[in-house]
Amino acid sequence: MRHGKYRFLVGAMAAPLALYAIFVISPYVQAFYLAFTDWNGISNEANPVGLANFTKLWSDPLFLAALRNNGLLLLVVPLATIVLALFFSAATRGTRVYRVVYFFPQLLSVAIIAVLWQFVYTPNSGLLNGFLNAVGLSSWKQSWLAEPDLALWCVMAAMIWSAVGFYVVLFSAAMESIPVELMEAALIDGASSGAIFRRITLPLIFESVQVAFIYLGIAALDGFALVQIMTVGPGGPDNSTEVMGLGLWRNAFTYGKFGYASAMGVAMFLLTLSLAALLLRATRREQVELA
Repeated sequence: MRHGKYRFLVGAMAAPLALYAIFVISPYVQAFYLAFTDWNGISNEANPVGLANFTKLWSDPLFLAALRNNGLLLLVVPLATIVLALFFSAATRGTRVYRVVYFFPQLLSVAIIAVLWQFVYTPNSGLLNGFLNAVGLSSWKQSWLAEPDLALWCVMAAMIWSAVGFYVVLFSAAMESIPVELMEAALIDGASSGAIFRRITLPLIFESVQVAFIYLGIAALDGFALVQIMTVGPGGPDNSTEVMGLGLWRNAFTYGKFGYASAMGVAMFLLTLSLAALLLRATRREQVELA
């Protein structure tokens, strides 16, 4: 009976694992190989260049600008998204209608979100400048995506808006799993709402927050789609919105430098892996168990 179970498991998993190896693992392996070559994406020959592609990364001003911008995204987007999601989750606890409203951006593709926010930031007829003009703050009107000091922040606002709804639902589900008796006991003891959140709610949903930090950190190291569609250049103005994913795409499909683009991809992979490991270690804590 036991041998039959193992044969069934092997038979059931063989096809999915084969497809995963072909379509996921194999491209990764090829990217690692191509990162050490000068392949142009067309010819059958790929001449080995050793570590030249990786050495070039650290003298490439566009890559360094992208690394700096991705670093800023990494600092701002996860923290702002999680703070807002925790606030909305706590404020709308027990109210499902608001969660549907917050979750709405998840129903839209990234391309649609980018186009919508382009209209928001349009200088002459955009929603943001129109609102500022309506409330008498016309002096604050800007060409938002054309200002080097503002463009990346505009992209971050779109990223945060598009992500908050998912984490509101995630954190709300985690909060609903907390026994009501704990909250009632804390209220009877005279604890304030803020104290209950800090000492009971947050520790009990910390694993969800930890997962959110990792996923949002990975998203912050990407940002390609929004930058590609929303910004001038794309990546402008003055490389103020350049990100690593955009540099990879440009080198591969515009300049035909697939070897160099693969080196960028490998660097992104290692940065993402290191980030996930660091976040897991930095946020590691003893699990709070309910009796």
